[in-house]
Amino acid sequence: MKIVRFGAGQWGVLEGETIHETDGPAGNPTGRHFDLGGVTLLAPATPSKIVCVGRNYLDHIREMGHDFGGDLPKEPGLFLKGPNTLAHPANPARPDRSGDVVPYPSFTNLLHYEGELAVVIESRMKNVPEDEALEHVLGYTCALDVTARDKQKTDLQWVRAKSADKFCPLGPWLVTSLDPQNTTLRTYVNGELRQEAHTSLMIFPVAKILSYISSFMTLEPGDVVLTGTPEGVGELKRGDQVEVAIEGIGDLHTRIEN
Repeated sequence: MKIVRFGAGQWGVLEGETIHETDGPAGNPTGRHFDLGGVTLLAPATPSKIVCVGRNYLDHIREMGHDFGGDLPKEPGLFLKGPNTLAHPANPARPDRSGDVVPYPSFTNLLHYEGELAVVIESRMKNVPEDEALEHVLGYTCALDVTARDKQKTDLQWVRAKSADKFCPLGPWLVTSLDPQNTTLRTYVNGELRQEAHTSLMIFPVAKILSYISSFMTLEPGDVVLTGTPEGVGELKRGDQVEVAIEGIGDLHTRIEN
């Protein structure tokens, strides 16, 4: 099932090119229907927080120059992005694929892309064991973790580097039936393939990540968890077109400010 958020904050289930409106993200039908091409898609989450995993693919750890002495990390490395970072996706049913434009802030000279699988929480999670963690998931979607790489290296915390406005495009919708460890993620910049990895290569699988976070931080309905980016991150230029494509979900199209 595909769950969409659209219009003025409505929710619905997408079947073909028709949205069947519901009274919430996992709600009951209202009886109203909308054509996909006639609506504005919104980021399919209303989070109180966005929790992100760093260094969850070995090849990405290596490309970033981190050395664990031959041993893999024992625990997920986490950071936060604020809800202000959400950016709405382009609508794939519209020829212009108009969506939010990601600003290129004046404080950075080195903007990077990081394509990721995102998880949206359906029900409250506190001290949830790993074997029950996926039962709390509403759905999965594509995310672009935009990063001011120069400020990530110079600032005390990663607030500017990760949490500037619209630094987390999300969408285009949620898919409920995905196996999060059995899909392939690809990132394209101006049509050129830059990242490609199977999610089975994650050091920490999604269930482990969710259980770990819930052991010290309550995850609320609507919260978003980004599960890490694979090898191939790189620089974005003004006007670049970025696509994060995940098999079984779809394509998230984003444009960087000119």
